[in-house]
Amino acid sequence: MKLREGFAAALRETRKQQELTQEDFSDVSSRTYLSTLERGIKSPTLDKLEEIASVIGVHPVTLLTMAYCKIENVDAETFCNKILSETIKFSD
Repeated sequence: MKLREGFAAALRETRKQQELTQEDFSDVSSRTYLSTLERGIKSPTLDKLEEIASVIGVHPVTLLTMAYCKIENVDAETFCNKILSETIKFSD
Protein backbone atom coordinates (compact mmCIF):
# COMPACT_ATOMS: atom_id res chain seq x y z
CA MET A 1 0.00 0.00 0.00
CA LYS A 2 1.25 3.46 -0.89
CA LEU A 3 1.11 6.52 1.34
CA ARG A 4 -1.65 8.16 -0.68
CA GLU A 5 -3.77 5.01 -0.37
CA GLY A 6 -3.12 4.76 3.36
CA PHE A 7 -3.97 8.40 3.89
CA ALA A 8 -7.10 8.06 1.75
CA ALA A 9 -8.33 5.16 3.90
CA ALA A 10 -7.49 6.95 7.15
CA LEU A 11 -9.28 10.12 6.07
CA ARG A 12 -12.34 8.27 4.83
CA GLU A 13 -12.58 6.14 7.99
CA THR A 14 -12.21 9.02 10.45
CA ARG A 15 -14.66 11.19 8.50
CA LYS A 16 -17.26 8.43 8.53
CA GLN A 17 -16.66 7.57 12.20
CA GLN A 18 -17.36 11.22 13.05
CA GLU A 19 -20.49 10.99 10.87
CA LEU A 20 -19.31 13.81 8.63
CA THR A 21 -20.13 14.18 4.96
CA GLN A 22 -17.73 15.53 2.37
CA GLU A 23 -19.92 18.63 2.26
CA ASP A 24 -19.13 19.26 5.94
CA PHE A 25 -15.64 20.30 4.81
CA SER A 26 -16.89 23.11 2.58
CA ASP A 27 -15.27 25.79 4.76
CA VAL A 28 -11.80 24.30 4.15
CA SER A 29 -12.09 22.52 0.78
CA SER A 30 -14.45 21.52 -1.97
CA ARG A 31 -16.24 18.18 -1.98
CA THR A 32 -14.43 17.36 -5.22
CA TYR A 33 -11.01 17.95 -3.62
CA LEU A 34 -11.90 15.89 -0.55
CA SER A 35 -13.08 13.11 -2.86
CA THR A 36 -9.73 13.11 -4.69
CA LEU A 37 -7.96 12.80 -1.32
CA GLU A 38 -10.20 9.93 -0.25
CA ARG A 39 -9.56 8.11 -3.51
CA GLY A 40 -5.79 8.54 -3.21
CA ILE A 41 -5.53 10.69 -6.33
CA LYS A 42 -4.05 13.71 -4.57
CA SER A 43 -2.10 14.42 -1.40
CA PRO A 44 -2.84 17.38 0.86
CA THR A 45 -0.37 20.11 1.74
CA LEU A 46 0.56 20.39 5.40
CA ASP A 47 -1.69 23.44 5.78
CA LYS A 48 -4.61 21.62 4.18
CA LEU A 49 -3.98 18.54 6.34
CA GLU A 50 -4.25 20.74 9.42
CA GLU A 51 -7.51 22.31 8.20
CA ILE A 52 -9.07 18.95 7.36
CA ALA A 53 -8.03 17.43 10.68
CA SER A 54 -9.58 20.37 12.54
CA VAL A 55 -12.94 19.71 10.89
CA ILE A 56 -12.75 16.05 11.92
CA GLY A 57 -11.63 17.04 15.41
CA VAL A 58 -8.32 15.17 15.46
CA HIS A 59 -4.67 16.18 15.44
CA PRO A 60 -3.13 16.11 11.94
CA VAL A 61 -0.57 13.58 13.20
CA THR A 62 -3.44 11.22 14.01
CA LEU A 63 -4.39 11.01 10.33
CA LEU A 64 -0.76 10.46 9.34
CA THR A 65 -0.31 7.84 12.07
CA MET A 66 -3.36 5.97 10.87
CA ALA A 67 -2.06 6.11 7.29
CA TYR A 68 1.37 4.77 8.22
CA CYS A 69 -0.13 2.03 10.40
CA LYS A 70 -2.00 0.83 7.32
CA ILE A 71 1.09 1.04 5.12
CA GLU A 72 3.36 -0.74 7.59
CA ASN A 73 0.61 -3.11 8.75
CA VAL A 74 1.23 -2.39 12.44
CA ASP A 75 -1.03 -1.39 15.30
CA ALA A 76 -1.10 2.19 16.56
CA GLU A 77 0.67 1.39 19.83
CA THR A 78 3.64 -0.23 18.06
CA PHE A 79 3.89 2.63 15.60
CA CYS A 80 3.60 5.32 18.30
CA ASN A 81 6.27 3.62 20.41
CA LYS A 82 8.59 3.72 17.41
CA ILE A 83 7.90 7.43 16.86
CA LEU A 84 8.33 8.20 20.56
CA SER A 85 11.68 6.43 20.60
CA GLU A 86 12.89 8.34 17.53
CA THR A 87 11.60 11.65 18.86
CA ILE A 88 13.39 11.22 22.17
CA LYS A 89 16.58 10.15 20.40
CA PHE A 90 16.67 13.20 18.12
CA SER A 91 15.40 15.80 20.57
CA ASP A 92 18.40 15.58 22.92
